[in-house]
Amino acid sequence: MKTFEAAYGAKYPKAVTKIIDDLEQLLAFYDVPAQHWVHLRTTNPIESTFATVRNRSKITKGPGSRAAGIAMAYKLIEAAQSRWRAVNAPHLVALVRAGARFENGKLVERPDEPATDESKEEAA
Repeated sequence: MKTFEAAYGAKYPKAVTKIIDDLEQLLAFYDVPAQHWVHLRTTNPIESTFATVRNRSKITKGPGSRAAGIAMAYKLIEAAQSRWRAVNAPHLVALVRAGARFENGKLVERPDEPATDESKEEAA
């Protein structure tokens, strides 16, 4: 980051300042398992899910009633769900939810607890 700042700081000071200030958010991508990165590289997963519904609604020129629209959306999303890609390394999802720390996509093992005075005496 220092190299980037040195190279572009003089020419684009506002942009570089913004990037440096938001560095933690920009690099948050690397705080999840590397196996999950492929799932995070998407432009808009919500919009992608409803693309099928939007396309069908345009073809039929509207669902007719609210109830019919909800039913149509539900069935279209349910059908599209069978084509969704499964999560890579699903066993790591539990670790992420539990608050495990990842750096550059690799799990950081927690260091052993610091030795207390009693354990030092027992070891001696």
